[in-house]
Amino acid sequence: MREIAVIGIGQTKVDEHWDKALKELAFEAAIAALQDAGRETAEALFVGNMLSPLVSGQNQLGTLIADWLGIRGAEAVKIEAACGSGAAAFRAGLMAVGSGEIDSALVVGVEKMTDKAGHDVTAALATAADADYEVDQGVSFVSLNALVMRRYMHEYGWKHADFAPFSINAHANAVHNPYARLREPITLEQFEKSSMVATPVNLLDASPTGDGAAAALIVPADRLRGDVKRILVAGSGAATDSIAIHDRREPLFLSAAYLSSQQAYAQAGVSTTDIDIFELHDAFSIMSALSLEACGFAERGQGPRLGLDNEITVTGRVPICTRGGLKARGHPVGATGMYQIVEVIQQLRGECGKTQVDGARIGMTQNIGGSGATILTHIFRQG
Repeated sequence: MREIAVIGIGQTKVDEHWDKALKELAFEAAIAALQDAGRETAEALFVGNMLSPLVSGQNQLGTLIADWLGIRGAEAVKIEAACGSGAAAFRAGLMAVGSGEIDSALVVGVEKMTDKAGHDVTAALATAADADYEVDQGVSFVSLNALVMRRYMHEYGWKHADFAPFSINAHANAVHNPYARLREPITLEQFEKSSMVATPVNLLDASPTGDGAAAALIVPADRLRGDVKRILVAGSGAATDSIAIHDRREPLFLSAAYLSSQQAYAQAGVSTTDIDIFELHDAFSIMSALSLEACGFAERGQGPRLGLDNEITVTGRVPICTRGGLKARGHPVGATGMYQIVEVIQQLRGECGKTQVDGARIGMTQNIGGSGATILTHIFRQG
């Protein structure tokens, strides 16, 4: 595999974009990435998206967006892996360029979630769960995470308030991210008084959905000359678990996170102590704890301790969600993995202002599809 560099990034604000179509959001992020790279085109386009046929009534996204971008004729394909679609598209582009088959790939994660009523979007999201044994029993993703969180609290003795630092940290960082949806700080009191959604998950445990797109242009590192903004892809891993939580050997352990992170660590030649930023998939606060544990940053059952000890802030031992994470930046599901990658690239370039992690050289992203069924981990380093 050739060494790959990210040379351009772009994103839109996560919001309710009533005035923009799915292809327009993708266009804005993609053009921003090309302009950032100083390029006009790419040989291939990989689109990460989950909900377009169910919410927007549109398939063939690769072809549609390639046409809209003015690169008609280029190879273009949509990649779907539930909420892990963005990172799955990035990995597909990475393998295509790394193999030598092509010399440039534009990867775009895009999702439009506000064109239908909330119950329709909830039903669409539920298609990433087990249709026979979860969805048909009336279980939503919020309730699935609530069941996991309740069991975790029972097993390890944590209180609900012990998870508050994950949300508080995310909101504190989002204040300084102009692309974030929820740019307001929150307090412990607000967290504890927040409306309950599915006990013990309350409103401030859960990430908001929205519309948005994020993109990156990748090329072989050895083809770059001169003063080019580049961040190297040091490691990439992907793994799966059962879709249904009850089928897992250990429902409180994200085995796919463990496997994919171990793959990425081995490729990059690093360990947890080398990671300066970790953009994890905090769709729900319980997922933050489980991801930190599966990736080796905390012992089993001790994930909340990192938040309580202020180790997850931008000045802490394991800075997470430095631009707001899913919780406050927002979670346009098929685009989320690409937002995480764009944000780590910003950190490694030193472009994050008040949430910049001092001396950041190596960053990691982890994108989760479903309730832990598909997990992709990427590691980046300064070039």
